[in-house]
Amino acid sequence: MDNSSSTHLATGTATAEYDRLIARHHAMRLRRRLLAPSSSSGGDPGYGADGDDHGYGGYDGAVDQHLIRRDLDRIAPLSELIDHLYAVMFRHRPYLRPLFPASMEFQQAHLERIFRHLVDHLHHPAELGRMLRQLGRDHRKLGVRPVHYEAFEEALCEAIRYRAGEHWTEELEAAWVRMIRFAVGAMVAGADSALTEPPYWHAVVTGHERRRPDLAVLRVRTGEPYPYRAGQYGTVEHPALPHTWRQYSMGCAPRADNELEFHVRRTGPDGVSAALVEHTAVGDRLRLGPPRGGLLPDGDARDLLLVAGGTGLAPMKAIVEQQAAHRPPGRRVHLFVGARDRGDLYDWRALAELDLHKPWLTLTPVTAGRLADAVAAAGDWRGHLACVSGPVGMVASVRGRLVSAGLPLGQVRYDQGLQR
Repeated sequence: MDNSSSTHLATGTATAEYDRLIARHHAMRLRRRLLAPSSSSGGDPGYGADGDDHGYGGYDGAVDQHLIRRDLDRIAPLSELIDHLYAVMFRHRPYLRPLFPASMEFQQAHLERIFRHLVDHLHHPAELGRMLRQLGRDHRKLGVRPVHYEAFEEALCEAIRYRAGEHWTEELEAAWVRMIRFAVGAMVAGADSALTEPPYWHAVVTGHERRRPDLAVLRVRTGEPYPYRAGQYGTVEHPALPHTWRQYSMGCAPRADNELEFHVRRTGPDGVSAALVEHTAVGDRLRLGPPRGGLLPDGDARDLLLVAGGTGLAPMKAIVEQQAAHRPPGRRVHLFVGARDRGDLYDWRALAELDLHKPWLTLTPVTAGRLADAVAAAGDWRGHLACVSGPVGMVASVRGRLVSAGLPLGQVRYDQGLQR
């Protein structure tokens, strides 16, 4: 048998196995619904269609948190547990490999962060459940289905046995399985609650401007409305890196022509940002994940203090545009933009145009000294709602100074889910 025939046979076998797994999943779902007709959720028991926070079947996460932490050294480091987990999953279920990016480095680091977050917050299942339902909605764009979680659980158990070796116990494995099933139940419920929302939107690049060697401003247009609000972010997939998504804030308020703007800085030689900055042109097609996050709460009419550093300018620009069209009466907006020098103010011309004929807007560039110090020294902000966006260190510095100056922590907004 030649190599081509072997490849087709292997592909056909994997496809047939995948079809059987999907059929088995649907049969199990139907059985659950028949046995529990009062449940309107397509997810696991314990999560209704309304996304309640009562936990997974009365799940006591604090008990499993204690067990997992007590025996964590038996399977540590988590990075090696995850390496073995993926190796097992792809060996047993090779049809799952195409759902993941070619390079697994980011994916493995992401899963390690999720594992640590689960363990650290397991004693607060309601709060954790809300985060996991959002994660489940986001995973739809990757093509993940509930049946895939079964393969993940099997691989995790095998990885735990391998890492623990002679120290393996049923108690240790059972605690991890209960935690994962709790997480999966919430994620499935989240995915089911978003059935009317597309998992992603197709977009065509309509503009690409290199503002610096490492930075570009992109304009893209979706074929149907992309339902975001000023101050939100979305995820972007480049065709050169399938299944690899990166978060970017929208740099303009929603427009009638469905055109969006992204500010992208290249952070390394590879990855989505490098592809968008260096290998993208007008006419190229991208995919956008659903909009997430949000800096402006609904119904708040207080004056705004906006503080931006780097490409954190994008959401602030969108907010200013939105205020120009729908500003509460009397609201004033003060925007500080931090940069190393004037040349680092990559979007200054657009900002200056926004500032024209808007007496309610004050625009302040900061190119010398610390941005946090300049903001704190510029006025009394205690009656304002502050929105901060930019590099993690800058955001933390500005938040700390504002709180120290008397601004309540609840009045300082930033996107915890957005990594810049």
